[in-house]
Amino acid sequence: MTRFALTLEFDGTPFMGLQRQSHGPSVQQAVEDAIHAVTGENAVMHAAGRTDAGVHALAMRVHSDIEKQIEPFRLMEALNYHLRPAPVAVLDCAVVADDWHARFSCTGREYLYRIANRRAPLTLDLNRAWQVPQPLDAEAMHRAAQALVGRHDFTTFRSVHCQSQSPLKTLDRLEVERVGEEVHIRAAARSFLHHQVRSMVGCLALVGMGRWRETQIGEALAARDRQALGLNAPSEGLYFVKALYPGE
Repeated sequence: MTRFALTLEFDGTPFMGLQRQSHGPSVQQAVEDAIHAVTGENAVMHAAGRTDAGVHALAMRVHSDIEKQIEPFRLMEALNYHLRPAPVAVLDCAVVADDWHARFSCTGREYLYRIANRRAPLTLDLNRAWQVPQPLDAEAMHRAAQALVGRHDFTTFRSVHCQSQSPLKTLDRLEVERVGEEVHIRAAARSFLHHQVRSMVGCLALVGMGRWRETQIGEALAARDRQALGLNAPSEGLYFVKALYPGE
């Protein structure tokens, strides 16, 4: 039995999420079906994180245990062949130690959220960014975001369906910058609560629109109440960027 670590890129638009679902297609199902087509095995895919319906990934790390003797490059090529036409690509494939785990060995996760700050309809970036037509003050958003950095009770920014045992999380970085007609929000932490990034982005957008004071971000955090949330940003602007592991 060999443990293979895969790096996946995917467009989350047609999927119900990364994790296998009984009511629709998932990234996990697409990858596991491709592994079965290549090896004849019912291997389970374990991922560094779980993404909701419509969320994308630039470099999601996953792993599966496979009995068939096959070189990593050949496995990557074969999986990419069988994944078509699903919008999932294996960018890298490597053999890892038996105790390496895509989720439990991960020491950090990074996300990017893209806001298309323009009035014209999206064409090339349809379903790949959140369109906000009102002008956004990215500098005010960045200043307000710093109230969320550090270890806090993020109950306000946590989905009611979140399965985490505790709302306490340490947010290592939350940065907002304007890139042309887009506003990018980058978040980094060891782990995140369900909907945490989208909830933070939604409230920061309210600051950028001038509908919230900068200090209201900290007030919403201190409330520890989901009812204090101003806005939950849609899934299509969110990207899983990177998973960090010791020694890498």
